[in-house]
Amino acid sequence: MLEQINRIPRLADPDIADEAAQQLRIYVINLDRSRERWERLCSQAVEYDLDITRIPAVDGRAIAERDRRDFHPKSFIYHNGRKLLAGEYGCYRSHLLALEQFVASGDKMAIIMEDDVELNERLIPRAIAAMESVQGARLVKLVNHRLVGFKSICETTENDVVGRCMHGPQGSAACYIVNRNAARKLLTTLKPMLLPYDVALERGWSTGVETFTTFENLVDFSPHRAATTIGKRVHYRAVKRHFLLRLTAHWFRTCDQLRRWRYAIKEAAATLRER
Repeated sequence: MLEQINRIPRLADPDIADEAAQQLRIYVINLDRSRERWERLCSQAVEYDLDITRIPAVDGRAIAERDRRDFHPKSFIYHNGRKLLAGEYGCYRSHLLALEQFVASGDKMAIIMEDDVELNERLIPRAIAAMESVQGARLVKLVNHRLVGFKSICETTENDVVGRCMHGPQGSAACYIVNRNAARKLLTTLKPMLLPYDVALERGWSTGVETFTTFENLVDFSPHRAATTIGKRVHYRAVKRHFLLRLTAHWFRTCDQLRRWRYAIKEAAATLRER
């Protein structure tokens, strides 16, 4: 069952505040057993006058391997060199639920976030400015674990720099803003699940969604991040195959890296020509 905290974003101009409230909702993915995380975010939403909706997360551990939809084990191993963690499947299905809920809402844009990040009062205006600085069926990542080879494309009206990265994966699908056309595309192109959700999300050359990132994280991670619900390094090592059995994954990543370079350079070059 969905839960909501309805607030109007605090912006300097009341007209801008009304417009932002109409076109943007924050969807928070939250497991039933992680009630403390949801309550923490509810308190922050009240403090900053934000509108948040809870998306009950899918617990991947509660779903038997034979019951996993849109998933082919052999294809996942081919692309990743390891087996899927139950938490990764839950993450994938949860984000698709959030995208489906957003598309059904009729809203123009939405912020989708996980429950281990912190809200802040400047999130909405900065996120909207990032979206308005680029074109197309688009998505802007608002937080990353790493940015290597960042190529600047533009600066927003909120003085944030938006661009793409030459190297990846950047890590994390903890917070991003997406428009309706992009969400519809993702609901098609992210099936079946071939990669962890955070890796698949940033592959705009594959999804058909114009995908960008802000240079600076627009949100901070909360103390709950340390208690990950997906898996720790020891869990990933346990499902990793022998090096020789991971050759298909290495080949895929090499080809994908070349595609990433082209994707980042092409947009940066186009921006320079326009200037």
